[in-house]
Amino acid sequence: MDEVRKTVGEPGVSLIWTHPEPRRRQSPLEREDIVRAAMAVADEGGAEALTMSAVARWLGPYTPMALYRHVLSKDGLVDLMLDAATAEVPLPPERRTDGWSDLRAVATETWAMAKRHLWYAQLAPTRPPLGPHAMRRTEFQLRVLLEQGADLGRAVAYAALLDRHVLGSAQQVAEEHAMRRRLGLDTPQRLTEAVAAAQGLAEQGGHELLARWMKAPTGPGMDEQFEISLTFLLDGIESELNR
Repeated sequence: MDEVRKTVGEPGVSLIWTHPEPRRRQSPLEREDIVRAAMAVADEGGAEALTMSAVARWLGPYTPMALYRHVLSKDGLVDLMLDAATAEVPLPPERRTDGWSDLRAVATETWAMAKRHLWYAQLAPTRPPLGPHAMRRTEFQLRVLLEQGADLGRAVAYAALLDRHVLGSAQQVAEEHAMRRRLGLDTPQRLTEAVAAAQGLAEQGGHELLARWMKAPTGPGMDEQFEISLTFLLDGIESELNR
């Protein structure tokens, strides 16, 4: 929220949300086409692959300059991408008996979206969350938290805590994915070989428990770990409000 206040308060800052889609003229290109292409580029190659040139190539016979008329800048394109991804997060249509179930559903659906678009968690902290779908999602969270007894200031803080958990978890997945791709560990066989090598190092270093786990990994998977920590967080918020 501090980033939002700073951005909104800075003179001369131009946000894509204050610039409507330009009228179609001779080119059939539209803003929505550019956003879909940019998301496809980032889905395939990660946030580091996102350039105006790459998006233009994905679209076909266009130059990067042809895109700027529709999205203003790369920052404008990132804003549009983030909000388009957020639009994939469904909000509960009706309030349930327990508002905590609503908050859990929004967090879980955001987690699922962020796993589909690994670049989302990498790019979200770089831009203010002012897109219409992002603001609609936050407004929903705030209303639920107020209904649970939080004042507005606390509700904003709690919503931020929940989002940090989702984005932090997704960013970890994205960075690990990028690391594996960078080191050539992007196939099951290569990953297994790397784990076996790490097990050998652990055994040589006398790290018995670590080596034993690497030999036969057990325990909660990624999604279950996310749910466990989300439960801890929601229970903690509820406990503080009931205190």
